[in-house]
Amino acid sequence: MYSAQDRLSDAVSLIKRSLAITEKAVGSQHPDMATRLNNLASLYRDQGRYAAAEPLYKQSLAIWEKALGPQHPNVGAGLNNLAELYNKQRRYAAAEPLFKRSLAILEKNFGPEHSRVAASLNNLAFLYDDQGRFANAEPLYQRSLSIREKAFGPRHPSVAESLNNLAGLYEVQEQEDKALGFIRQATAIYRDRAASVGGHSAGRLSEQKSKRFVFMSHVRTAATIARKEPSQRVSLTAEAFSVGQLARATQAGAAVSRMAARFAAGNDDLARNVWDHQDAVALWQKLDADLIKLVSAPPAKRNVARERELRERLDGLDVQIVALSQRLASKFPEYAELASPRPLALKEIQKLLGAKEALVAYLVSEKRSFVFAVKRDGAEFFTISINRKRLHDRVSKLRKGLDPLGLSDISQTPAFDVPAAHALYKDIFAPIEPFLKGVRHIFIVPDGALQSLPLGVLVTKKPQGEYREFAEYRLVSWLAQKYALTTLPSVSSLRALRTFAQRGRAKAPFTGFGDPLLRGHPGTTRGVSITTMYKRTASSRLSVADLERIRLMGALPDTADELRVLALAAGGGDSNVYLHDRATETMVKGLDLSRSRILAFATHGLIAGELRNAEPALVLTPPKTASKTDDGLLTASEIAQLKLNADMVILSACNTAAGDGIEGAEGLSGLAKAFFYAGSRSLLVSHWPVDTEAATRLTTEMMRQLAENDHPGRSEALRRSMLVLMNDSKDPHFAHPLFWAPFVVVGEGAR
Repeated sequence: MYSAQDRLSDAVSLIKRSLAITEKAVGSQHPDMATRLNNLASLYRDQGRYAAAEPLYKQSLAIWEKALGPQHPNVGAGLNNLAELYNKQRRYAAAEPLFKRSLAILEKNFGPEHSRVAASLNNLAFLYDDQGRFANAEPLYQRSLSIREKAFGPRHPSVAESLNNLAGLYEVQEQEDKALGFIRQATAIYRDRAASVGGHSAGRLSEQKSKRFVFMSHVRTAATIARKEPSQRVSLTAEAFSVGQLARATQAGAAVSRMAARFAAGNDDLARNVWDHQDAVALWQKLDADLIKLVSAPPAKRNVARERELRERLDGLDVQIVALSQRLASKFPEYAELASPRPLALKEIQKLLGAKEALVAYLVSEKRSFVFAVKRDGAEFFTISINRKRLHDRVSKLRKGLDPLGLSDISQTPAFDVPAAHALYKDIFAPIEPFLKGVRHIFIVPDGALQSLPLGVLVTKKPQGEYREFAEYRLVSWLAQKYALTTLPSVSSLRALRTFAQRGRAKAPFTGFGDPLLRGHPGTTRGVSITTMYKRTASSRLSVADLERIRLMGALPDTADELRVLALAAGGGDSNVYLHDRATETMVKGLDLSRSRILAFATHGLIAGELRNAEPALVLTPPKTASKTDDGLLTASEIAQLKLNADMVILSACNTAAGDGIEGAEGLSGLAKAFFYAGSRSLLVSHWPVDTEAATRLTTEMMRQLAENDHPGRSEALRRSMLVLMNDSKDPHFAHPLFWAPFVVVGEGAR
């Protein structure tokens, strides 16, 4: 399981422990020892530790041959694994005879039509494919496909694997028409699996993410044909747009879809049924994960009573979920489709866009990337040369000029690399800009490193000078000056937000929480490492909030005025602003927040980062004594249990647009995903720790703009607020993008 999650170091430690237990129990020459050695070698191979893997593979193979005989299936498997190692090292001459011997053993044991034979054929074909020996590879791929179709049926993922391999074989030979036929079949299998709804597991989304390379291959092939055959460009653009959405499966997008499904229910009773079902499934998944951790503990540390309790609760939830599912199937048959985001056709998106709106969706891959630009009256599909690594490096370089941590004085503000921002603009945005003529509002669906950068900081014209003074940044042509930009977690989110989530508007204009009672010296930014906020339990897991450390965080007195101004601009009053001893978890959970159109939290935001066992959270006034319901930290899972009906949630805190710090993770924190799930149609979130004065001025000016006579959309109001701040002649440092650019609107950014 850890290996499948790329948690290879964790997996290695378990295999080593298993190896020691096995050797003590059965001796060093037992076949079970060979299995453990083989598994450890495979982990080393996946880590790129080839020199460490090879002797272990050979040792396991020798044990199997001696104990089981040279024709045993385990020997065939061991030969295959050693051959795969050599193939990764491009030691083709050493790999080929091992693959062939493995294939012969498996055919002898299982017959020529067995699925294990198909896997062996596939591996040998891959070896030939890798060497450019396409004539040798093709019949093996074809035979493997035929066996798998017969063994598993035509819609099995193993069949999809063979189809994808054939597509790759033809693509590299520039036979794109053949490749497209096979990759279409592979994509269809994975698409249908992603759309299926069954059980309580989160595995469907995980599987879809793991097959991103297949969907990207489909997009790449379509792009190549569209470039060579202009007559097919329109149809292939629509096809690639739909498939590309499968490559961008996100938890935040799924949260928006689940939220929209509740609003689509149409009546309160049915909506409660939907919510109960979703909450029960979410709780089932959490308890199931907790149970896995418990039963994985060493025998001396097993908590049998707690395991029994969790099993009983899971059994009860199973019964509850089945009953709720049956009622939804009867009363709300559309629920399954709405709750599981499906790819939207290009024409569906076009109908959802306004006259001056566009949607721009990025797909980043290892070799090159793609961007779709969609307007109401047309769409374009562009290939851009930048790849995943180069994009990551260039965004990281720009982010260095946007990092306020460790600054004690304005004079220490890092220089922003304006030429680099212009170079990135030329690569990823300039190619689509002619298509965007007349557009004022753009929905951005980012991918890869673009998820950690607000595109408003891109520079549209060649920079002049070196920008040594703050005021000189006003001379820069920022993308934020041209467009109102809204981030979407997925393309399908637009349908969810504009078709269903607009139903039912809350009555109360505003509710805000901030200025918690904290004793620390007032700071200049709203953010701190979450690792310092938890006590360690005996098992070294972080789970109990340290109230004293929370109390010693920097006070945020400016947030009180910020919230009062926000409330006034929204049409509310001080009675709906909860400060000091009223800004508590108990208060948040006790209020009927579904009545508020705008909800604001002006406080410290804690992002989990690389810490696995702590949740992202918002800091509130800590109680005298911590409890399960109130420990001063409103966590993502607690936020998800709130019942909202909000047009917008303002998170005037630190890093709330950032990802959760896990390699390859998507670019919205658990806080953002939780607020979407709870029922917000849009979020105002930040990409880095925010200077407290800048945060106050940006959010309050945004609310003033929203109240103006022309009633601009949320993203346009934020854009205007940015321009006001960057052009403040009294405080020239606000012209630096570190101060004016941290916030983005996620979700519905229009009126």
